[in-house]
Amino acid sequence: MPNENALKQRSNNSCELCTATNNLSVYPVPPTSDLSAQQCVYICDTCQKQIDGEAELDMNHWRCLNDSMWNQEPAVQVISYRMLHKLSAESWAQDALDMIYMEDDVKTWAEQGIAAEQREGPTRDSNGAELHDGDDVTLIKDLKVKGANFTAKQGTLVRGITLTDNPEHIEGKVNGTRIVLVSAYLKKA
Repeated sequence: MPNENALKQRSNNSCELCTATNNLSVYPVPPTSDLSAQQCVYICDTCQKQIDGEAELDMNHWRCLNDSMWNQEPAVQVISYRMLHKLSAESWAQDALDMIYMEDDVKTWAEQGIAAEQREGPTRDSNGAELHDGDDVTLIKDLKVKGANFTAKQGTLVRGITLTDNPEHIEGKVNGTRIVLVSAYLKKA
């Protein structure tokens, strides 16, 4: 990966979460990443496996988050916040969540990943195709929009949708108004 050298330099060849120096690799921060150094972290195999759910969470290992949550890199802050959220049943993790400070856009990025993990299942269109954040969809029938006093017409293209916590709903702009739409009345464009 072209950004690995930049991440090695940024992290001083150590895990950006726990400072381990063995078995390090580039980890793109979900739900989306352009694979740039700004949207990736350099982490060890132990952290990566626990983040991805391939290994059981070791509560003592994650006490490292008390330090990494103060890292200046937004991607490191995002992963730290998400892991603290996963561990929030632990009193030390809840205390850290209460203290963490992140810029609004970084916090939004962190919470997008939490919402994606908590979704009950994939959001699907009327044909069963899986929908993702940023997809374009087309309405397959006229929909009366309550509270906005207009009807969204069949065939209307909705660009750059956002998934919600409910797998049956998406958010998108129709006629300049951001509304919630039922995924069963949509077709992936």
